[in-house]
Amino acid sequence: MNLTLIGKTALVCGSTQGIGRAAAIELALLGATLVLMARNEETLKATLADLDTTQGQRHRYLVADFSHPGAVITAVTQHLAQFPEVHILINNTGGPAGGPLIDAKTDEFIQTFHNHLLTNQALVQAVFPAMKKAGFGRIVNVISTSVKQPIAGLGVSNTIRGAVAQWAKTLSLEIAHFGITVNNVLPGYTRTARLAAVLSMRAKASGKTEDETAEQMEAEIPTKRFVTPEEVGAAIAFLCTPAAASINGINLPVDGGKTGSL
Repeated sequence: MNLTLIGKTALVCGSTQGIGRAAAIELALLGATLVLMARNEETLKATLADLDTTQGQRHRYLVADFSHPGAVITAVTQHLAQFPEVHILINNTGGPAGGPLIDAKTDEFIQTFHNHLLTNQALVQAVFPAMKKAGFGRIVNVISTSVKQPIAGLGVSNTIRGAVAQWAKTLSLEIAHFGITVNNVLPGYTRTARLAAVLSMRAKASGKTEDETAEQMEAEIPTKRFVTPEEVGAAIAFLCTPAAASINGINLPVDGGKTGSL
């Protein structure tokens, strides 16, 4: 099985914590050169120091805040002017605050749409020429199992994640003949800062402790535990390999089997 990514460059968004960081580490272990992107330069430097370099990689980073999509595109465009090769793009951005859909403000939808779908679109357009020229490209979008089954209390997220999934499927049909695949990874309840926020929200709403809330949530998962960022990162990395060349346009749940649909 060909899993090597030696000679490939991967741009990983939100790569200093959680799933993004785990994916970056896995991609480096497979030989890819990483371009990390996040808003905190100190944590970017710390993550950079943890990446494998045994196969001659010279990793880099970009500082950009995804709450300001224009700044993200500017940073990437300037970087590509100097380092034009990008073979792998991992679109990974933190979700909006939770809450009932009926209480959501219009601005919340607009901001989330910009942060996720429009930024994803602009990043793809920026790296597409290099992928097309190389005859190799992997675009992986980290979304949510809400694409298949809405998650209670995450109304805005459910709405926009669904839009991103449809965008990705459409894109996968248009550019596969260039050797570029587009796939979505759907993390279930994963031990990240996002899960901590969900636990806090649900505990307050139910009057239970966070430990009790976590125990109840884990009981609903067939594997009886939360997913780790490393497990999601491994799935992302596999989809980026030559071995996954014919896996295109899919939604891949990494959720311990919790999602109640095929």
